[in-house]
Amino acid sequence: QVQLVESGGGLVQAGGPLRLSCTASGRTLSSYFMGWFRQAPGKEREFVAAINRRGSSTDYTDSVRGRSTISRDNAKNTVFLQVNSLKPEDTAVYYCAARAMRQLYYSGTYRSAADYEHWGQGTQVTVSS
Repeated sequence: QVQLVESGGGLVQAGGPLRLSCTASGRTLSSYFMGWFRQAPGKEREFVAAINRRGSSTDYTDSVRGRSTISRDNAKNTVFLQVNSLKPEDTAVYYCAARAMRQLYYSGTYRSAADYEHWGQGTQVTVSS
Protein backbone atom coordinates (compact mmCIF):
# COMPACT_ATOMS: atom_id res chain seq x y z
CA GLN A 1 0.00 0.00 0.00
CA VAL A 2 1.38 3.38 -0.98
CA GLN A 3 0.80 6.48 1.11
CA LEU A 4 0.81 9.87 -0.57
CA VAL A 5 1.48 13.25 1.01
CA GLU A 6 1.06 16.53 -0.86
CA SER A 7 2.87 19.73 0.01
CA GLY A 8 3.56 23.15 -1.43
CA GLY A 9 0.13 24.68 -1.23
CA GLY A 10 -0.63 28.06 0.27
CA LEU A 11 -1.78 31.58 -0.50
CA VAL A 12 -0.35 32.99 -3.71
CA GLN A 13 -1.04 36.06 -5.83
CA ALA A 14 -2.63 35.80 -9.21
CA GLY A 15 -0.05 35.62 -11.95
CA GLY A 16 2.48 33.87 -9.79
CA PRO A 17 3.82 30.32 -9.89
CA LEU A 18 3.29 27.41 -7.58
CA ARG A 19 5.00 24.07 -7.31
CA LEU A 20 3.23 21.23 -5.59
CA SER A 21 4.93 18.03 -4.50
CA CYS A 22 3.54 14.60 -3.78
CA THR A 23 5.82 12.23 -1.91
CA ALA A 24 5.14 8.52 -1.59
CA SER A 25 5.99 6.08 1.14
CA GLY A 26 5.26 2.43 1.68
CA ARG A 27 5.93 1.45 -1.91
CA THR A 28 8.05 2.84 -4.69
CA LEU A 29 6.30 5.50 -6.71
CA SER A 30 7.79 4.18 -9.95
CA SER A 31 5.17 1.41 -9.94
CA TYR A 32 2.35 3.90 -10.36
CA PHE A 33 0.72 6.03 -12.99
CA MET A 34 0.19 9.37 -11.25
CA GLY A 35 -2.40 12.09 -11.47
CA TRP A 36 -3.23 15.45 -9.94
CA PHE A 37 -6.80 16.47 -9.24
CA ARG A 38 -8.37 19.49 -7.60
CA GLN A 39 -11.62 20.30 -5.89
CA ALA A 40 -12.99 23.77 -5.40
CA PRO A 41 -15.68 24.54 -2.81
CA GLY A 42 -19.06 23.33 -3.98
CA LYS A 43 -17.63 21.63 -7.04
CA GLU A 44 -16.75 18.10 -7.99
CA ARG A 45 -13.19 16.86 -7.99
CA GLU A 46 -11.66 17.46 -11.40
CA PHE A 47 -8.69 16.13 -13.30
CA VAL A 48 -5.69 18.45 -13.67
CA ALA A 49 -2.74 16.45 -15.01
CA ALA A 50 -1.32 12.95 -15.31
CA ILE A 51 2.00 11.28 -16.02
CA ASN A 52 3.02 7.74 -16.86
CA ARG A 53 5.47 5.64 -14.89
CA ARG A 54 8.53 6.77 -16.79
CA GLY A 55 7.47 10.37 -17.22
CA SER A 56 7.50 10.01 -21.00
CA SER A 57 3.84 10.86 -21.50
CA THR A 58 1.79 13.57 -19.84
CA ASP A 59 -1.74 14.88 -20.07
CA TYR A 60 -3.39 18.11 -18.94
CA THR A 61 -6.85 19.48 -18.67
CA ASP A 62 -7.48 22.37 -21.01
CA SER A 63 -7.66 25.00 -18.29
CA VAL A 64 -4.04 24.44 -17.21
CA ARG A 65 -2.43 23.24 -20.43
CA GLY A 66 0.36 25.53 -21.55
CA ARG A 67 0.98 26.96 -18.10
CA SER A 68 1.50 23.77 -16.09
CA THR A 69 4.03 20.98 -15.99
CA ILE A 70 3.69 17.62 -14.31
CA SER A 71 6.93 15.76 -13.68
CA ARG A 72 8.29 13.01 -11.51
CA ASP A 73 11.52 11.97 -9.83
CA ASN A 74 11.16 8.27 -9.19
CA ALA A 75 14.47 8.13 -7.34
CA LYS A 76 12.99 10.57 -4.82
CA ASN A 77 9.54 8.97 -4.87
CA THR A 78 8.04 12.35 -5.73
CA VAL A 79 5.71 13.79 -8.33
CA PHE A 80 5.50 17.52 -8.99
CA LEU A 81 2.94 19.88 -10.42
CA GLN A 82 4.18 23.31 -11.48
CA VAL A 83 1.44 25.81 -12.27
CA ASN A 84 2.36 29.23 -13.67
CA SER A 85 0.26 32.33 -14.28
CA LEU A 86 -2.08 31.35 -11.48
CA LYS A 87 -5.67 32.52 -11.65
CA PRO A 88 -8.26 32.90 -8.88
CA GLU A 89 -10.17 30.03 -10.48
CA ASP A 90 -7.20 27.77 -9.71
CA THR A 91 -8.16 28.02 -6.04
CA ALA A 92 -8.90 24.51 -4.78
CA VAL A 93 -7.65 21.64 -2.71
CA TYR A 94 -5.14 19.78 -4.85
CA TYR A 95 -4.80 16.01 -4.56
CA CYS A 96 -2.32 13.58 -6.00
CA ALA A 97 -3.46 10.09 -6.88
CA ALA A 98 -1.82 6.82 -7.87
CA ARG A 99 -2.86 3.93 -10.08
CA ALA A 100 -0.85 0.71 -10.07
CA MET A 101 0.23 -0.13 -13.61
CA ARG A 102 2.50 -2.66 -15.31
CA GLN A 103 3.24 -0.65 -18.44
CA LEU A 104 6.24 1.64 -18.09
CA TYR A 105 5.57 3.75 -21.17
CA TYR A 106 1.78 3.85 -21.27
CA SER A 107 0.86 6.55 -23.77
CA GLY A 108 -2.78 6.81 -22.79
CA THR A 109 -4.28 8.69 -19.88
CA TYR A 110 -6.63 8.34 -16.95
CA ARG A 111 -8.81 11.34 -16.22
CA SER A 112 -11.44 9.90 -13.93
CA ALA A 113 -10.98 9.89 -10.18
CA ALA A 114 -12.41 6.37 -10.17
CA ASP A 115 -9.37 5.18 -12.14
CA TYR A 116 -7.04 5.84 -9.21
CA GLU A 117 -6.66 3.61 -6.19
CA HIS A 118 -4.65 5.73 -3.77
CA TRP A 119 -5.03 9.35 -2.73
CA GLY A 120 -3.25 11.91 -0.64
CA GLN A 121 -4.99 14.12 1.89
CA GLY A 122 -4.77 17.21 -0.31
CA THR A 123 -3.12 20.60 -0.05
CA GLN A 124 -5.00 23.90 -0.20
CA VAL A 125 -4.10 26.40 -2.89
CA THR A 126 -5.66 29.85 -2.66
CA VAL A 127 -5.02 32.39 -5.39
CA SER A 128 -5.73 36.00 -4.50
CA SER A 129 -6.62 38.52 -7.17
